[in-house]
Amino acid sequence: MALLFARPIPTETVIEIDGRPLRVAVRTHARARNYRLSIPHTGQPVLTLPPNGKWREAEAFLARHRNWLAARLGRSARPVAFAEGSLVPVRGVPHRIVATGRLRGHVEPAEENGEAVLLVPGEAAHHPRRITDWMKSEALSDLTRQTGFHAARLGVNVRSIKLRSQSTRWGSCSSTGNLNYNWRLIGAPGHVLDYVAAHEVAHLVEMNHSPAFWATVKRTLPDMEHGKAWLKAHGRELMTLGA
Repeated sequence: MALLFARPIPTETVIEIDGRPLRVAVRTHARARNYRLSIPHTGQPVLTLPPNGKWREAEAFLARHRNWLAARLGRSARPVAFAEGSLVPVRGVPHRIVATGRLRGHVEPAEENGEAVLLVPGEAAHHPRRITDWMKSEALSDLTRQTGFHAARLGVNVRSIKLRSQSTRWGSCSSTGNLNYNWRLIGAPGHVLDYVAAHEVAHLVEMNHSPAFWATVKRTLPDMEHGKAWLKAHGRELMTLGA
């Protein structure tokens, strides 16, 4: 008698949506109780399986939710390319990318005909890198300042601050005082970046998301809900910067 083996669970699968192939990431989560389909900030759907999940059942679940997926993707944020003419948010203000035509120089924010712009030198092929580097520099400056502010208020020490290009996270904190932030926060209004800085610094007091942790965030940033709500509403668009 032939033995039946369960099909291995892949890390990614492909489903056809409106006649086009779509990659779907596949994850198994220890605390998941059911099959779940989600669309994080990256825009790539994620199919989550419980620990005892079977790939045949997961495939059927994904197929049943094909229409839901198509509808949600139709409303998802589109990538914001760093190219001439594109509108790029900087500290919450849309800036239009304008090529200066000069080979040398630095990216500079300015105003032209009443519109905020980013003046970008160099060849067009190098504009994405130049703009990304400039935004990372600006983000590091703002995040270093606000991290120091909240660390002083909470009486904790920060060992290092680094920027990352996380696809689903705005920040992280280690118990040794190393903080990582997503550089795309520079695109958000200042109170949003401030909230993320307060959030990560508060983890140096409470390494969890307990009521005590949220009380700590509120202690250093009483208006924390303002930034938290903005990220929930607009975080997906922010994650598309430079995509």
